[in-house]
Amino acid sequence: MKQNGTLLNILPTDEMIEHMGEDHSMSSLETPLRKDAFAMEDSEKIDLIEKHFRHIMEIMGLDLTDDSLNGTPRRVAKMYIEEVFSGLNPINKPSVTLFENRYKYNQMLVEKDITVFSNCEHHFVPIYGKAHVAYISSGKVIGLSKLNRIVDFYSKRPQVQERLTMQIANELKQALSTEDVAVVIDAQHMCVHSRGIKDTGSSTITSAYSGKFENEDTRNEFLRYLNL
Repeated sequence: MKQNGTLLNILPTDEMIEHMGEDHSMSSLETPLRKDAFAMEDSEKIDLIEKHFRHIMEIMGLDLTDDSLNGTPRRVAKMYIEEVFSGLNPINKPSVTLFENRYKYNQMLVEKDITVFSNCEHHFVPIYGKAHVAYISSGKVIGLSKLNRIVDFYSKRPQVQERLTMQIANELKQALSTEDVAVVIDAQHMCVHSRGIKDTGSSTITSAYSGKFENEDTRNEFLRYLNL
C-alpha cells in the first residue's frame, strides 16, 4: 500500500490471511514464482526442505527419534520436489510432437476423465478430480497421452482450480496451434472437505472455451459427451 508516495509493507492479520485464502482469487495466469526459483539444484532444495520440515515437526511436539517419524522430513522433501510439485520446474514440461491430420478428421476430439491430482496453494492440501479436454484440429494432431501429460504437468504445482483450467487450455492452444479448445475440470478440494466448512459432498467445476467452442451448439456437443 502506498501512503504519501511511500510503499508500506503491511503484514496481514490471521483474519485477513484466512479471508484471502478462501477468496480463490489469482493475480496472474502464471503460477507466482520468484525470478531465482531455479537457481538452486533440486538436491539442495530437498536438503533445505528436510531441515525446515523437521523443525516444523519438532515445534508440533513430535518425537523424531521414533522409527516411524525419523524419515518423514526427508520423505516429505523428496515428495514435494520430485513428485507433487514437480510441475513448477519447466524442465519437467512434456515435449509435444504434432502429426499431420492424415485422416482429415475435422470434428472435435475429446479426452475425458483425465486424473487431476493437485494441491491447493492456500492450505497445501489435495485437490483431486477429473479433467475433460477437447480440440478441433487445425491440420495437426497430438498423441493422446500428451493431453494427459499436459494436465498432469500443470496439476503438479500449488494451484487454484481456475488458474489450472486456464493454464491447461492455453498450453493446448499453443501446442496444437488452434484456438478451438475446451477444458472442464470437476474436482474435490480437501481444504473444503477436511477443514473450515467441512463439506464432504461438494465439488467445484471450472471451464475454459475458446474458438469454435464459444459457439453454443459446439459447446453443448462437448458437454453431452461428458454427460454434463
